[in-house]
Amino acid sequence: MSEQMRTRLEILEKLRQQPEVAVLIVGGGVNGIGLFRDLALQGVDVLLVDKGDFCSGASAGSSHMIHGGLRYLENAEFRLVKEALTERNLLLQNAPHYVKPLPTTIPIFSWLSGTFNAPLKFLQLRDKPGERGALIIKVGLSLYDLFTRKQQGLPRHQFYSRAKSLEMRPKLNPAIVSTARYYDAWMPCPERICLEMILDAEAANPQAHALNYLGLTGGNGEVVTLQDEVSGDTFEIKPKIVVNAAGPWIDLANQTMQHPTKFIGGTKGSHIIIDHPELYAATLGHEMFFENSDGRIVLFFPFMDKVMAGTTDIRINDPEQARCTDDEVEYILNMVHKVFPDIKVDRSHIVFWFTGVRPLPYSDASRTSQISRDHATHITEPDAQTKFPVYSLVGGKWTTFRAFSEQTADLILPRLNKSRRMRTNQLAIGGGKNYPKTDADREAWLQDTSQNIKLPKDRLEQLLNRYGTRATEIAQFLVAGPDQALQYHPDYTRREIEFLAMHEKVVHLDDLLLRRSLIAMLGQANQALVEELAAILADCLGRSVASEIERATRILQDKHGVVLK
Repeated sequence: MSEQMRTRLEILEKLRQQPEVAVLIVGGGVNGIGLFRDLALQGVDVLLVDKGDFCSGASAGSSHMIHGGLRYLENAEFRLVKEALTERNLLLQNAPHYVKPLPTTIPIFSWLSGTFNAPLKFLQLRDKPGERGALIIKVGLSLYDLFTRKQQGLPRHQFYSRAKSLEMRPKLNPAIVSTARYYDAWMPCPERICLEMILDAEAANPQAHALNYLGLTGGNGEVVTLQDEVSGDTFEIKPKIVVNAAGPWIDLANQTMQHPTKFIGGTKGSHIIIDHPELYAATLGHEMFFENSDGRIVLFFPFMDKVMAGTTDIRINDPEQARCTDDEVEYILNMVHKVFPDIKVDRSHIVFWFTGVRPLPYSDASRTSQISRDHATHITEPDAQTKFPVYSLVGGKWTTFRAFSEQTADLILPRLNKSRRMRTNQLAIGGGKNYPKTDADREAWLQDTSQNIKLPKDRLEQLLNRYGTRATEIAQFLVAGPDQALQYHPDYTRREIEFLAMHEKVVHLDDLLLRRSLIAMLGQANQALVEELAAILADCLGRSVASEIERATRILQDKHGVVLK
């Protein structure tokens, strides 16, 4: 049994023997994990649990964007946009290994469309979609730049004529009148950002513990009941405060704790990953961000060596039922054709799809685009039946998780008679610590690390790209024993997979395929590789090869449209 699995069992046994905890956080998405980190850094005894793997729900189903929310301006959500832009720039600074600048191009098909409609939408006097022309887009981008004028880390927006736009991108739809370029950011691995925040928090505070596959099954009086999804064992925890960070499952979790609520009105957003070199080249490395024929803002952009395209916005009641449908696939493929009509993209190019449910606040708005993406903490005080308060984290964007976490922690700390020790706005995340940000710094890091650890520079650069400066720890592990490239994925080695399994809270094979790496998302999973990885996990974690292969195969096909061959 690996040290990690022993540690997991030790933590569970400790909870059985000492069930009191200051704060129990239910839900291991980015908001729950961000709060876990913040509270841990303030010295709080905090336990984070999730019924599945960390960052396996809504936080994994995003568009992988770190952005201010340009379109939220027309809903007059200025505070949200300003906060999001500030947090975007902080993430570029604090997680430079996983958050990268992304030039974004807007194809524009009209000069003046929306000039009269936009003010009506701003004043909430109209809710029907209307085409946004160059003038309205110019106003929005000018405000976008204005909000970060004191913190400008990215270039300001520019407009290009039709002739110049078509010169740069000959395959662009000739119906455009111009294009606009601005900058936001993207994250290839949101799941790894979440994981590294957990590891940072646990390293900073020995009283902070995060356990995946530990689900909420009950709550009454002073006790919350949790069940280990691996062993089936149940545990009773006595928290002073419970934080419900279950995202789309918030109302269900509150119901389980005898606190019926109607906080969430989630919508489903689906994305597809396309293997299409011609489309990839046509983007010129930019996100293409535009308005579809139904008025919905959609996008596609280069994702490693593939293209990610999305997204939809469909009301859904049960997040467990969220799947990418045939209609959604057609919708996304057709939107790509609006920008590049001569590039033929069809279902044969899709290597992966995924769906997330946005944990939006309940709303009776006629259009989902009107529902705010802002966040709020709802506090349910103790009553005769439940002796602890429940803080429900409703809404929020990936980009603003740190601010949301800090705001919620500041509500919780006084209740525990604690004060804030430190803020997280300047705190590097995981492999972002001391990350080399210039070419010269990068070369120096590679040179020094290669001399110290005796790994080739090209292998170290591969590790640096995957893990940031945590590559040093991983490289030391690699050279501590005999290693060899995987037979069915030579870009990885056996000891690299062993490190992930033993030190990154892997419980199941799908954790490795979907959240500790991009193997499945990039269409690299096949039957032989899955069998090879399952055998390594069996050696490291004592997992059953056959059952792990069956589980991973089922999840890949059911939730991501991947049929192993």
